[in-house]
Amino acid sequence: DECKKIKPDFIKNGNACNGYVSKGKGKGVTVNLEDGSTAEADVLVGSDGIWSAVRAQMYGEEIKKTSADGTRRQGCTYSGYTVFAGETVLKTDDYYETGYKVYIGPKRYFVTSDVGDGRIQWYAFFAFPPGSKRAPSGWGSSERSDQADPEENLVEYIKSLHEGWSDEVMTVLDATPPESVEQRDLFDRAPEFLRSWADGNVVCIGDAVHPMMPNLGQGGCQAIEDAFILSETLEGIKSTDKLEDALQEFYRKRIVRVSIVQFLSRLASDLIINAFDTPWSPHDDLGKSWKSYLTFFWKPVLQYAIFPAQFAYLYSYHPTGNMGGLPAELEKKWKEQHLEDAEKAFERVAEDGQSVAAPSFFKIAEQAATVMSAKKN
Repeated sequence: DECKKIKPDFIKNGNACNGYVSKGKGKGVTVNLEDGSTAEADVLVGSDGIWSAVRAQMYGEEIKKTSADGTRRQGCTYSGYTVFAGETVLKTDDYYETGYKVYIGPKRYFVTSDVGDGRIQWYAFFAFPPGSKRAPSGWGSSERSDQADPEENLVEYIKSLHEGWSDEVMTVLDATPPESVEQRDLFDRAPEFLRSWADGNVVCIGDAVHPMMPNLGQGGCQAIEDAFILSETLEGIKSTDKLEDALQEFYRKRIVRVSIVQFLSRLASDLIINAFDTPWSPHDDLGKSWKSYLTFFWKPVLQYAIFPAQFAYLYSYHPTGNMGGLPAELEKKWKEQHLEDAEKAFERVAEDGQSVAAPSFFKIAEQAATVMSAKKN
């Protein structure tokens, strides 16, 4: 709103940047746009995602160029995982007490997350080769592609890959409309210790330069931190002659923390895929390998040591200083609002059945409101 007061049309959608010309110290940058037009600016901030056109030019990459085996794409490395994702409105027994759950098994894991309004978003990670395509993909700003087999029930397929798993997993999947399921292969990048994120009057932030595995939910969070520190750095600049140096200073401020978070995010995935198996249990014969016993003994270590330590690091970042009682006030307010919104959603589903957002649910944030287009009876 504040930006609109200065320039009402400051946001223009649907005309992507596909290149730039940094014109030297104090002379700004020419931005080349998809429709052939150009724009002039003091600074270009490349926040155009993992297949960034800005980064492609900065680092001499070819957009989405993929290796023959599919494990490398535009400088990014295949993580070893493909992920299916879906969403449902569901009141579980512990909906208000547990916001995030991880179920771990051999070469796969399943995650559920409370995302508000009674919704549970789930992710099913599998150690499959790249290109193991079955579900549509409408992730991020991409268009939803066609399903490999239009007749296949994707929920039933995913359930078949979790045979013998917790009933909680099956409950979430059974409540999910099959047409909401999407899939993508997961790629990330190594930290850029030897190359700056800035080139003259151009800088990359977020997934455009440090995409990471989603295990810690830090892709968007680190982009927000980038934006804050970049704004803070540029705020003190009074001359365009100093912009290039300021962008290099921004890179130096962010590279260490971002690299640590990238490492922690990848480590979590690598441990699951290489070190864990179905945990040993005295109640069944499912986990009998040495990895099963290791997983069993790791559980309390993860719960009471590893997870608290990594989240303590993530949440220890307070660039604006101590916030006093504000976090507690916001927590109380949000809990009350969460309860109210969730109960309304549960009542609606009880009456009308599950609904599917018209576009990909990954694009809902781009809409003012969710458009309901289908029901699961």
